[in-house]
Amino acid sequence: MDRRPGPSARLRLTVSYAGFLLLAGALLLAVVWVFLLRYVPDGALTAGPGAALPGAPPPRFMPNRTDLQRAFLPRAAQALVFLLVFGLLGGWVLAGRMLAPLTRITDAARMTENGSLSHRIRMKGRRDEFRELSDAFDSMLERLESHVAEQQRFAANAAHELRTPLAISRTLLDVARQDPAQDRDELIERLRTVNRRAIDLTEALLLLSRGDRGGFPRESVDLSLIAEEAAETLLPLAERRRIVLEVTGGAARTGGSPELLLRIVTNLVQNAIVHNLPAGGTVTVHTEAHDGASVLRVENTGRRLPPELVPTLTEPFRRGTERVRTDEHSGVGLGLAIVHSIVRAHDGTLDLVPRPGGGLLATVRLPGTP
Repeated sequence: MDRRPGPSARLRLTVSYAGFLLLAGALLLAVVWVFLLRYVPDGALTAGPGAALPGAPPPRFMPNRTDLQRAFLPRAAQALVFLLVFGLLGGWVLAGRMLAPLTRITDAARMTENGSLSHRIRMKGRRDEFRELSDAFDSMLERLESHVAEQQRFAANAAHELRTPLAISRTLLDVARQDPAQDRDELIERLRTVNRRAIDLTEALLLLSRGDRGGFPRESVDLSLIAEEAAETLLPLAERRRIVLEVTGGAARTGGSPELLLRIVTNLVQNAIVHNLPAGGTVTVHTEAHDGASVLRVENTGRRLPPELVPTLTEPFRRGTERVRTDEHSGVGLGLAIVHSIVRAHDGTLDLVPRPGGGLLATVRLPGTP
């Protein structure tokens, strides 16, 4: 916002330094003046004892206060003028050196305002208030740059994922227009499948945005009941894939949105079922309360995952397999990203660890409630 220009911080510091030095000098001169007045009589010049006797030494004369004022006050004024000039010049130099780090931080902030997020201050020297401010500003720029890059990748991936079903729909419609004899029922079914996938992707994007905002009502929720509900819903899918789905553990209460917490468990369990062995695999869902936290563990068998791949699984549109699945439960690549977003919105943590024998162990820790 527009503000009226005022004196700079360097000028204010300079005036402060000079004023303090001038005040200290004036107090010192005042002390000296009071000290001298105690030993100077107030009157005319006086002679020492015995000055009028023959052969006596010449008389000694003592200055009175009038003479002291004539001799002291001009010198005191000159000293104060010197202190004022010295304080202004020295204060200007000292203030400039003290505010030099702040100038670098201001320049970096202006570069950020112009759209440059790659600039870093990297101030050297021992830690002080300016160094802490510089480090905090660098950390903020690093997080902001990472967030912007992540949002750009997310927007590009979302546009790509949304463009695919739209392109397929246009191709199907073009083919139907060129070949009126084509089976309309088959065309309608294929369009319905493509449209459903686009709707699922849109709903997943909206859910991911809602989880990032964190603005939702909270209530006491038992994760064990949520896990049983999710397992009951996904049990037919597990049976079709010949995978054993098991729920163990006890009550684990936490505060949050029941709908979003159900989405966490559902996504983790569905991901564990889909990315499993072709047959004979297992999925174990375990809930417990431990050290003041409510813990949810979803463990599944499957192929071995490279350790360097696991940290990227929570990125949007990242799939754990190179082969893109085409069945109805393949998802849109946002399952773990949604889980991570919702867990973070509930002040919790998500840990993904590859199992030595293959598969994945996902652990969600949320703040526990009595």
